[in-house]
Amino acid sequence: MEDLAHASGATVRTIRAYQDRGLLPRPERRGRSNVYGEAHLARLRQIADLLDRGYTLASIKELLEAWDAGRGLGGVLGLVAEVSGPWTDEEAARISRADLDATFGGEPDDQAVADAVELGILERIPGSDREFLVPSPQELAVAAELHAAGVPLDAISGHLRELRGQVEHIAARFLDFTTEHVFARYLGHRPPTDAEAAEAAGLVRRLRPLAQQTVDAELARAMRLFATRHLQQHLGAAVPAVPADPDPGPVTLPAHTVRAVQALVGPENVAAFISAAAEREVQSRTLDALSARPLSTE
Repeated sequence: MEDLAHASGATVRTIRAYQDRGLLPRPERRGRSNVYGEAHLARLRQIADLLDRGYTLASIKELLEAWDAGRGLGGVLGLVAEVSGPWTDEEAARISRADLDATFGGEPDDQAVADAVELGILERIPGSDREFLVPSPQELAVAAELHAAGVPLDAISGHLRELRGQVEHIAARFLDFTTEHVFARYLGHRPPTDAEAAEAAGLVRRLRPLAQQTVDAELARAMRLFATRHLQQHLGAAVPAVPADPDPGPVTLPAHTVRAVQALVGPENVAAFISAAAEREVQSRTLDALSARPLSTE
């Protein structure tokens, strides 16, 4: 077992724990010796890879049981790679502390650097205290432009914290929405087959840009609306109003439908419920239409 631990990088204690959980087969018995082979080493590497991808030991056991039953893990791991891989084409860069200080006015600000590291705007490079990794050069450039326009660095950090919380809420809502309407059929109590996992991975590739496209469009609409209103408040009639969307007019619903909704949510919530239900139906049909499109083979 010590040799297996050395070859795999796992501890003897970990190997025993995996055996107790049924994740690792027992060794072959030869006389008085326990013999571990390449299959044991490969299994330990599989477990380590799945742990790195965020799987729990219970989930790993299910996946390995599927593998042992001949169903394969290729499709599942492909799906995991599709989800856990980069969600942007932007490439990370490096920046020296001197260039960083120069970008933000030339004056060293250790607290601002610490805030940027905490927020993930900068990442420290092991063995170097004068250079940083920049996961998103675009985000750092935005901060530099805001600072050049007169926004204090602590205000930029505070705004990013607030914005990140709101964006994470949007991401969680979009994930819940697509899980309910698109991916629920792949997420049962058993691991998906290779074919199911490959199909789900294809859907991820197609649907992944939708969240950003939706947020971009809605942010552009909201910025135009509120920026114009803000200018109107300060400049008055010199700024033309943003034209409102045309009123589609009232929609008449059958009386029995209204009564059913009243019984479900109460008379005071009928309008809000019908509005939310209609919006949800539109979103659902949009996703259904996208899901029905053939996958590109390019």
